Amino acid sequence: MELDRIIEMAWEDRTPFDAIEFQFGLNEAAVKELMKKELKFSSYKLWRKRVENCKTKHASKRMIGINRFKCNLQRCISNNKISKRR
Repeated sequence: MELDRIIEMAWEDRTPFDAIEFQFGLNEAAVKELMKKELKFSSYKLWRKRVENCKTKHASKRMIGINRFKCNLQRCISNNKISKRR
């Protein structure tokens, strides 16, 4: 379900809001509203505190040179042939 994936991506520290907007069309404000609606209030407060202090969630706070949404080794989801490396 898309809702579960959006929430999962919002919790991930390395996934910027730009990636969520690119994939699902939800900007940062819409993601925050969705999280407020779907999470318990205490969980939402924890998430907001975490997001505000996380330098990788906002493109403007990221280090210069990090301009991608995914690992450069990851292929498109339907064609990921290196996920089970030995």
